[in-house]
Amino acid sequence: MNRMKLSNIQWQWIRYTIGFGMINIAVLLLLFWMVEGRRILAIVFQNVLGIPLLLVLMFIIMLLGTMLGFMAGKRMKKRLVELEEASMAYERGKFSYRVPDLGTDEIGVVGQRLNNMSSRVEEQIASMQRLSAEKAEWNETLKQAAVTAERQRLARELHDAVSQQLFAISMMTSAVQKTIKQQPQKAAGQMAMIEEMAGIAQSEMRALLLHLRPAHLEGKGLKEGIEDLLQELEQKHDLLIKWSVEPLPQMAKGIEDHLFRIIQEAISNVLRHAKAKTVQLNLAVVQNQIRMKIQDDGIGFSSGQDKHSSYGLRTMYERVNEIGGVLDVFSWPQKGTQIDVKVPLVQLKEEDNT
Repeated sequence: MNRMKLSNIQWQWIRYTIGFGMINIAVLLLLFWMVEGRRILAIVFQNVLGIPLLLVLMFIIMLLGTMLGFMAGKRMKKRLVELEEASMAYERGKFSYRVPDLGTDEIGVVGQRLNNMSSRVEEQIASMQRLSAEKAEWNETLKQAAVTAERQRLARELHDAVSQQLFAISMMTSAVQKTIKQQPQKAAGQMAMIEEMAGIAQSEMRALLLHLRPAHLEGKGLKEGIEDLLQELEQKHDLLIKWSVEPLPQMAKGIEDHLFRIIQEAISNVLRHAKAKTVQLNLAVVQNQIRMKIQDDGIGFSSGQDKHSSYGLRTMYERVNEIGGVLDVFSWPQKGTQIDVKVPLVQLKEEDNT
């Protein structure tokens, strides 16, 4: 529901009240005519200050109808605006928003039900975050199995990406040795291809090395862990990383671990695909909601490309959904990509923390 439609509600009320008044005066005139006959016609058509009485009556009805319709429509519009603001807040993940008391009619009932719904959603998010924290604790006991699975995945990626690229470089180098004397121009083109493939292999290796870091924060707070990660990446890679991480409240361990891994995955994608020179990360808590933005100035991608199904983005979506958050990806070809994450912070009950 947009502002135009809300404004139209007032005009509808004005039309209804004017129409109702016109119908009433028409019915009254019909009744008087049936009783008084032509006498009533003479009365309604007589002049008052040079204006027929019928026109004066119609003007008064239109004026009263406009005033009453405007006032009634304004009151309903104000109540509907409250419902609209609540729906927009829920759409943005702000489930702590509550609709004020809107009365006992149907609109008031809808507002109360929206409040009940948001309370249940908050409870479900709290449950999800509690389960996420429990899962993080279980992961400590399954750490060795996770390490083994990660090694297997990295081995597959090394074989599927870096190993094949190195093999292609080897084959191309052999071809250069045969053509460099007889066809120097062709050999120069082959050397350029070798350089490009080596750059791609290097980017893949950088991204894979990033995944070799510990899967969890290992005793560190989220702010400290992020800053250590970004400082290390800035020293090891030819990438300018800017960050702003505001002081964070205490939160479930599962939320911290997922946010940390989302940052790892996002920067891994930048190293692999973006060809970016700068990455900006902002993390803060605004209105009881964690908000994180990761933006690069790389090559981006067009909306027609199926990037949402890629392994990295799919993993990030799964992690954000697991903690009750929302993830949005915006990208512009040759201008970069932006990842926005919003996670509501729900006050856990005492039994949830035990």
